[in-house]
Amino acid sequence: MANLRLQLIISIPFVILGFLLTRAPFLMASLPPSKAWADSPIKLVTTPQFQTKNTDIFTSGATHMALLHNSILRGYNSIYQQAPFVVDQDKADFVGYCLAWFKFVKSHHDDEEATLFPKMEELLQDKTVFAETHREHESFLSGLASFNTYLTTLPTPTDLSGAELLRIMSSFQTPFEQHFHSEIATISKFADHPNAPKEGTPENDAAAATFKAWGKSTVTKAGVMDVVPFFLLNLDRTVEEGMWANWPPMPGPIRWGLVNLAGAVHSGWWKFASCDAQGMPHELWALRGQVVEGETKA
Repeated sequence: MANLRLQLIISIPFVILGFLLTRAPFLMASLPPSKAWADSPIKLVTTPQFQTKNTDIFTSGATHMALLHNSILRGYNSIYQQAPFVVDQDKADFVGYCLAWFKFVKSHHDDEEATLFPKMEELLQDKTVFAETHREHESFLSGLASFNTYLTTLPTPTDLSGAELLRIMSSFQTPFEQHFHSEIATISKFADHPNAPKEGTPENDAAAATFKAWGKSTVTKAGVMDVVPFFLLNLDRTVEEGMWANWPPMPGPIRWGLVNLAGAVHSGWWKFASCDAQGMPHELWALRGQVVEGETKA
């Protein structure tokens, strides 16, 4: 009896693992994009490092922020492009995907305000460097809240209206796009600030460590089972000539597990993501079988 109990205990992790693997994103069919994709209506950000080839801490920090922003922007675009075409049987998963995006954006905003911005202000000894950024945040927060309220107060997921969701998104799209681009330019320009630390100094090393630590923690603490898979499944590893194919830096097995094991928990959500489990752009799920621009199914 004791041996049977021991065998059952030992087998439980393998059963759970087997179950998760049957739902893992790497099993989802992937097709190259042939229609509208997640690079519009909001334009993606060109990374400062790709643009300038500079490697100072602020160019690097702004570049990593741009890569994170582009995952958020692909998320926005993937929701915007697919909302009119989601069928009733997929609406519950689509709502989950949308709310994961909201959680990602809200957590990112809150973490910047609470952690990154104060540390950068302290480093530069200047409380004004993010004044415009704070104003930009305020410009889209009410629209973002309306997005969340609409989705969380639906009587049922099938009551989701693609047209209404697009109306809400369009109400904050312009300031949202402006901010997610201008914040990158703001951080890049810190290299020219009179109090910017010189390369090779302890202050410079401390600033680099601040960017690195914040970048590693900001997504994971937002949610390993929802925000992390959302982030990784909206990272295009082919962008900018493949320069960021291995970003963010982490061991391959860890990345695989975060995409496929953590991602298996809400597996149905990720069919709406812009990229597959390998980080390759793929056909948006709700557009498969659709002829976009209002035409009928193929």
